This record gives sequence, C-alpha cells and structure tokens, in this order.
Amino acid sequence: MENAAPQQASSKADARKEMIEEAAYRVLVRDGYKAASILAIAKEAKASNETLYRWYGNKQGLFAALVERNAQAAKEMLDDALAQDRAPLEVLESLGPILLRLVTSERAVALNRAAAGDVHDTATLGHALADGGRESLVPLIAGLLEKAHGRRELDVGDPRLAAETYISLLIGDVQIRRATGALSELTEADIDARNRNAVALMQKLYAA
Repeated sequence: MENAAPQQASSKADARKEMIEEAAYRVLVRDGYKAASILAIAKEAKASNETLYRWYGNKQGLFAALVERNAQAAKEMLDDALAQDRAPLEVLESLGPILLRLVTSERAVALNRAAAGDVHDTATLGHALADGGRESLVPLIAGLLEKAHGRRELDVGDPRLAAETYISLLIGDVQIRRATGALSELTEADIDARNRNAVALMQKLYAA
C-alpha cells in the first residue's frame, strides 16, 4: 500500500499531460505554430504556465512530446515484436497500417505543417519530428529485418538501408502530399493496398 500514493500521483500527472498535449494540438490546428505559445496552450488546457515550463521546458519541448506520443504505438509494437518469437514478415504486415495512419493522420499533418513554419523561426521542430519519429523507428525496423534475415525470410545485407527502403516503399511521398493538402486522408482500402504492395516488394527485393 505504501506505493499507492506515488503511483496515483504518477497516473494523475500522465492524465494531465495528455490533456495538455490534446490542448496543444487544438491550439496548433486553430492558430498555427507561431501563435501556439505556452501561454495560449496553458489557457486552453486550463493549466498554469509554470506547469508547462516545468514539464516541457519550452514550446519546442512540448511539441517534441507530441511527436513522441504520436509514434508511441508503432514503437511499442516493434519493441514487443522484437522481444517475442513472432515471424518478422507477419510483424511487418501488421506494422504497415500503423505507420501509414501515424504519418498521414490529421495530427501528423498539423505537426509537419508546423515544422515547415518553424524553419525560419527556431528550426527545432523539424529535428524533433525526425528524432521522435523516423529516427527512432528506423533502428527498430532494421532490427526486425535483421531478425528476418536470421530466420532466412529475407536476405538483408544492410538492415538500416533495408529499413529506409521499406519506409520509402510504404510511405513514398504520401506524407508530404498530405501536408501540402494535395492528398486527402487515406482510406482503409488505400492503407491496405499500400501495405500489401510494400511487403510484396520487400520480399522481391530481398528474396532469401
């Protein structure tokens, strides 16, 4: 029972952070990145400026946390798959739709547009997007493909290069077309087709 109080406090803090991050998304979509100040987000979240600065450091830290949360489902799935004895190609088939939904969602679009708008401001959000998203996922995908190589499902010489190839086959220019408004949100049929095509091409390119 002595651990109950710290656990409850942690749970409340996590819930509060989630509320703040939801408020940050709303402000971002409504007002744009430059106008999405800590003050505006705190007001939207009904929180104090001090709380946001204590937890996130600054606006860039807050939006980096949004990127991290956005990619969490894919990371957890990959971590879990690498820890278990699941067939790597089966995992890849399950991963594709998660990644496509991740990078083409309205939240991802808002963050990508914000990063583009920040290039001539602090130029930090683009790095946060890369570090919290792609750069954190590529090594995990590379580990999955290395596992596929070890099980002779694929013949992968350079796992990281193969991971980059997989992402290119799966996502292509969809992410940038979503951010520029040239493409509407993908349907489940679109996601399924792109996913199956990416896995099939990986099997051809890296046939064991």
